[in-house]
Amino acid sequence: MSDSSQFRLLGQRRFAPFFATQFLGALNDNVFRNGFLILATFQGVLLFNMNHSQLANVAGALFILPFVLFSATAGQIADKYEKSMLMRRIKILEIVLMSIAAIAFMAQSYSLLLLVLFLMGCQSTLFGPVKYAYLPQQLASHELVGGNALVESGTYVAIIVGLIIGGVTVGFNPDSPILVATCLLGFAVAGFLTSRQIPNTKAVDPSLNIHLNPWRETLRIIGFARAERSVFLSILGISWFWFFGSAMTLQLPAYTLDILNGNEFVTTCLLATFAIGVGVGALLCERMSGHRIELGLVPFGSFGLSLFAVDLYFAEPIANVVAVESVAEFLRRPGTWRVLMDLALLGAFGGFYSVPLYALIQQRAERKHLSRIIAATNIINAFFMVGASALSIIVLGAGFSIPELFLVIAVLNAIVAIYIFTLLPEFLMRFLAWMIISIVYRIRPTGVEKVPDKGPAVVVCNHVSFMDPIILGGSIRRPMRFVMYHKIFEIPLLNFFFKNAKAIPIASARENEQLMNEAFEKVDAELAAGKIVCIFPEGAITRDGEVHRFRPGIEKIIARRPVPVIPVALGRLWGSWFSRQSGGGLRKIPGRLFAKVPVIIGDPVPAADVTAAKLELLVRTLRGDMR
Repeated sequence: MSDSSQFRLLGQRRFAPFFATQFLGALNDNVFRNGFLILATFQGVLLFNMNHSQLANVAGALFILPFVLFSATAGQIADKYEKSMLMRRIKILEIVLMSIAAIAFMAQSYSLLLLVLFLMGCQSTLFGPVKYAYLPQQLASHELVGGNALVESGTYVAIIVGLIIGGVTVGFNPDSPILVATCLLGFAVAGFLTSRQIPNTKAVDPSLNIHLNPWRETLRIIGFARAERSVFLSILGISWFWFFGSAMTLQLPAYTLDILNGNEFVTTCLLATFAIGVGVGALLCERMSGHRIELGLVPFGSFGLSLFAVDLYFAEPIANVVAVESVAEFLRRPGTWRVLMDLALLGAFGGFYSVPLYALIQQRAERKHLSRIIAATNIINAFFMVGASALSIIVLGAGFSIPELFLVIAVLNAIVAIYIFTLLPEFLMRFLAWMIISIVYRIRPTGVEKVPDKGPAVVVCNHVSFMDPIILGGSIRRPMRFVMYHKIFEIPLLNFFFKNAKAIPIASARENEQLMNEAFEKVDAELAAGKIVCIFPEGAITRDGEVHRFRPGIEKIIARRPVPVIPVALGRLWGSWFSRQSGGGLRKIPGRLFAKVPVIIGDPVPAADVTAAKLELLVRTLRGDMR
């Protein structure tokens, strides 16, 4: 693997023991939960007058109830204490709980198993804030997507293996589930041993006073999450994914029994297919995003979730009359591969959706409050998952079939996605930019590490085509405010993009002096707020493919607000469909589609050294002869 590959982290002590610890924890969770649900479903257990479908939804709600009750306290603990010590103690608690679970399985005490399920939720509540706050302390910013992708994919590989082990060990001898009991204890001990190798990770706020009032502290940590709007909306997006995934996967045992007419091994096959999809989607995120946080994948993932949930309804809308007793029989039955493909793609698009959101929270949230913000995420997730269980119970209780419930969830996902992307257009704008730079052109950015992760700066670039702002916006990690000629800003269709990207229209003093002055005021305000502003100092799109004289407006900006200036050059766009090669207007026939377009980022120029002539020379030099 190359040095930039996410997989190199698996050979490093700062990541590998942590990865193994969380992997074994997720594995054990799923061995227990799947073993319990399959045993209850296919043994015809009637517990507290609940049938198998109701019991699955109640069990799901019971597991996540501790996230509502105790996440606020868990977040404070994770911020106050050293994280490797916390993970070791949490794994000791897991050993105790798995000992009780083993006894409950052997005694076939389903009420005790429900109690253990609740206590496991408590243990997961403690582990969650430590887990996600550990990553940004040990990984660099450019490693966050890869690290999160490995954690997500590893978690779902653990789910796959856990589902298989839970299903097979229970199905092997339902009357004496000694195998599942042995596995639970073995994995808990193994997780504790790996946790002993996790490196020391200092507390971010050791002076923090822990407040035990869960309701008051919950409101307080949600306030931390709301401090940065993009972080809070990302939390809501993640919570919706948990709503969606929970509502879908909790129904799969009953879907297998009532619709597919299968057994516990078929249920395991369905859940494993979904988990494989999520793992593959998570791993693909780093490659598709170019090793950075690419928010454009979020709308892409959301669209896929609705599309394949709808198709899952049409794949098997009514109960199948032909029973199957094995996975082999199930795979030979007509329509099976469509169901499996839908589940796999639902998982993959879920990976595209969730990984960038987790990475964005870790990057943009205040580091001192990160564990508590993760705890706030868990609380909101829990409310959404309880809501998913409640919705499922209501919809199924109203006489809807499970495939019809899938259809309802797909429609709700589309509505929620539109609402979130309306509140935070950055997601949709990044999606459009990602589509253009991934499909229309093959963008090759170099020097992206020269753009500072924080603080104000001005980017200056040569102006070759109408697509330049979109290409730059898709190539540079941080959101930018573009200053552009007001007539380009007003072009139909592109105007929608520019408005939502908060571009700043400008005119010359002769055309509209007031608009020009307003533009300079807005630029200064953005820089004062620590943002990046991008300008095209030539003042217009080139009509001959050459770099033209940089106007002195950049000097006026820097004189007022001394910040670094980053020169950027675009190449090989002259002659493209969106350039002005043909008589100054757009080409009638597409040209240079799928061309390799270099985006070359130079070293920042200190404010004291900035002149229009110097910046022009730097951009010319970076571009070379690539018109």
